[in-house]
Amino acid sequence: LAKLLDGQQLIDLLRSYPTEWDAQALVAALRALAPRMYSIASSQEQVDEEVHVTVAHVGFERGDEARWGVASHYLCHAAEGAQVPVFIEPNDRFRLPPDGARDIIMVGPGTGVAPFRAFVQQRQATGDPGRNWLFFGNPHRRSDFLYQTEWMQALADGSLTHLDVAFSRDQAEKVYVQHRLREHGE
Repeated sequence: LAKLLDGQQLIDLLRSYPTEWDAQALVAALRALAPRMYSIASSQEQVDEEVHVTVAHVGFERGDEARWGVASHYLCHAAEGAQVPVFIEPNDRFRLPPDGARDIIMVGPGTGVAPFRAFVQQRQATGDPGRNWLFFGNPHRRSDFLYQTEWMQALADGSLTHLDVAFSRDQAEKVYVQHRLREHGE
């Protein structure tokens, strides 16, 4: 159980269910926090040696105490220019098709849009003629439309052929990406 919890969750659990742990037994039961995986949100063809990631800062209150995501809090509060330890975990099954003329449909809810930003950048840089259709969703258009300016520019220059968005909390009835997909099912 301890390997599934971050430090604050463990403290909350121990407060809720007090037991006779001594420090040595508690530390022996713990495992290192699992690494957090983020998709690269940039094409090396456009940004050279930089690597962009898309991070949503996780923060909430439990009772009267602030809680936050371990990795997102760390990354969002790192000083500009700070060095952050990273590693690359290749995924050979999730990539652009080798035929640049092939059309693609990308479905990116929330920060899941990150690799699709990289895909569009890559196709812009290489001039691949395939059509690019993005479905994007998040709670609020005003605060959560990640990369809005870039998507609008990509639509204007033709490197993004279609953009369908779903902002679930901007109206009484919740609208999600899957609703937009059904609308265009044919």
